[in-house]
Amino acid sequence: MLTLALMHYFSSWAAGQQATTSRIGLLSYSSAAAYSPRLAEHRQALADLGWVQGRNLVIEYRSAESQNDRLPELAADLVRGGVSVIVAENASATRATMQATSTIPIVMAGVGDPVRYGLIASLAKPGGNVTGLSFQISEMMLKNLELLKEIAPRTARVAFLSNPSNPGTAPTMADLKRAAPALGISVIQVEVLTPEDFERAFATIVRERADGILVAPEQLIFSQRHRIAAFAEKQRLPSAYAAVRFMDAGGLMAMAPNIADAPRLVASYVDRLLKGAKASDLPVEQPSKFELVINAKTAKAIGLTLPQAILQRADRVIE
Repeated sequence: MLTLALMHYFSSWAAGQQATTSRIGLLSYSSAAAYSPRLAEHRQALADLGWVQGRNLVIEYRSAESQNDRLPELAADLVRGGVSVIVAENASATRATMQATSTIPIVMAGVGDPVRYGLIASLAKPGGNVTGLSFQISEMMLKNLELLKEIAPRTARVAFLSNPSNPGTAPTMADLKRAAPALGISVIQVEVLTPEDFERAFATIVRERADGILVAPEQLIFSQRHRIAAFAEKQRLPSAYAAVRFMDAGGLMAMAPNIADAPRLVASYVDRLLKGAKASDLPVEQPSKFELVINAKTAKAIGLTLPQAILQRADRVIE
């Protein structure tokens, strides 16, 4: 039988072990299968800073499986679970988490313009309990619209494929409408809310006689990137994206921030917050590197001759 002294020792040891284990939440809009590679990157980046899952860290992962209406309850579940920090994948996940807690620190893993969306007060001094990464999506969409006109000068009617439930969609559409006339372009918004909406969206693009497609870097849309690329190629439509990750499906062109460092930057925020920093004191970071990727194979498939000026500026050309 254990003596009282030994029982006290093991009880104290267990309490000490529990006290040294931190619990964080990770809320993803994407399906668990689609997000799996990025989740592994987050785990590795945290491990590089000494936060090892199963040793001194527990990661509570929740996936909305590409359904925005599930985010609020999943966020509330993480809050009830007593996590110390929550990493939110995108703007929708961030907003849902903010509705669930005003005290637990929230790290945005990548939001277009969090100030404009009303998520933070400013990039330098976010205030409240939210900080993290901003990817300047609206600016990137405008740049992609300009490049689409440059790469296909006859483009005059562009379909903006977007998800209206994403907080970034409305302000981005407003920016595109303001900028498009100077380029000799009209922009048509084509909305999708579920995977089932894409065939209807494609029919709308054909009916509206769009001669180009601008694709929002949104998680629902990303999950259907192969369908989008196949449709654009079949219709011989030039397409532009504000995320390089779309290019593996056969997109024509992407001008986008380089987000290779995103998991490391997110881990840095989590590390500092777990060590006692306040989210309100941690400035929001923006990407410093951007890349232009051109798919010459897709250009050939749709009968498009690529301007030499574009090819010379490209950081990478897919042959």
